[in-house]
Amino acid sequence: MTWSFALPEGLEAESPPTARDGVRLLVASPAGLEHARFADLARHLEPGDLVVVNTSGTLAAAVDGVRGDGRPVTVHFATALDDGDWVVEIRPRDGATGPMIDGRPGDRVELPDGVRLTVAGAHPPDQHRLWRAHVPVDGGLPAYLERHGRAIRYAYVPAPVPLAEYQTVFAREVGSAEMPSAGRPFTAELVVDLVTSGVGVVPITLHTGVSSQEPGEPPQPERFRVPESTARAVNAARAWGRRVVAVGTTVTRALESAADDRGIVHAARGWTDLVLGPERPARAVTGLVTGWHAPGASHLHLLEAVAGPELVERAYRAAVRQRYLWHEFGDSCLLLP
Repeated sequence: MTWSFALPEGLEAESPPTARDGVRLLVASPAGLEHARFADLARHLEPGDLVVVNTSGTLAAAVDGVRGDGRPVTVHFATALDDGDWVVEIRPRDGATGPMIDGRPGDRVELPDGVRLTVAGAHPPDQHRLWRAHVPVDGGLPAYLERHGRAIRYAYVPAPVPLAEYQTVFAREVGSAEMPSAGRPFTAELVVDLVTSGVGVVPITLHTGVSSQEPGEPPQPERFRVPESTARAVNAARAWGRRVVAVGTTVTRALESAADDRGIVHAARGWTDLVLGPERPARAVTGLVTGWHAPGASHLHLLEAVAGPELVERAYRAAVRQRYLWHEFGDSCLLLP
């Protein structure tokens, strides 16, 4: 990325909007920029276009605990691993904005109901933000989180928000540490508008981890699934010359992980460590619905991989000038390169 920007004060959305589809929508294409409302999305797509959404639901992934040395902490449960361990991020409970980086194998955190988390080691080993942890819980951790957890909330959201506000209308399978937020402005009525206007809507599933990467840190591996029916629909849309519009970076990552060198998408499931950017542009996705990402976020490289750096830069500079709102409860952008 050859450009950068600063986020002015006051542009971080602090609470959910009154109407999900009432947020602003910046439509960016080679023809220019248009300012609209998200409820008007169908007007900016064409019959035969395909919208691909993420059906992952958001976990109540934040749980308070106490470290072995007595310090109060909040544990963010990021990702369930295949062997039953979890990837976690441990943060101070005193309002600090960053994670604890002084963890060691064998560290323990006491959680509610007598549950004990034991740190096994850094995950991946070359960093000090995320940790592999053993968390034995009768009935499984997801059920435990339902009882004792809450949605992960960062400092720009000053007051607690109910977990329901962190679920999209597409959520079917709980598994994301943080909401696949590009899908949040959709409503059932808007989906009906899309379908009745001839726009297809099909699913993938990708469970997100925590998104609080350090500057320059790439996305972590995430579990995903692309159904055979979605793969067929994507390939048909491309064959007919229609657009494949991914709702968010999560959908883009899943579809591109299932695409071959020709952009043909195949049914796939498992883990993806794909990082999109200048070295790996998008092959299957030709449009993107996205929220606004923080300066320096790795997601910006993914946007450029779909829409190109010039269009992304123009959109972001316009969004700053017009005071669009950032983050999961903020405004949206439709990139149509």
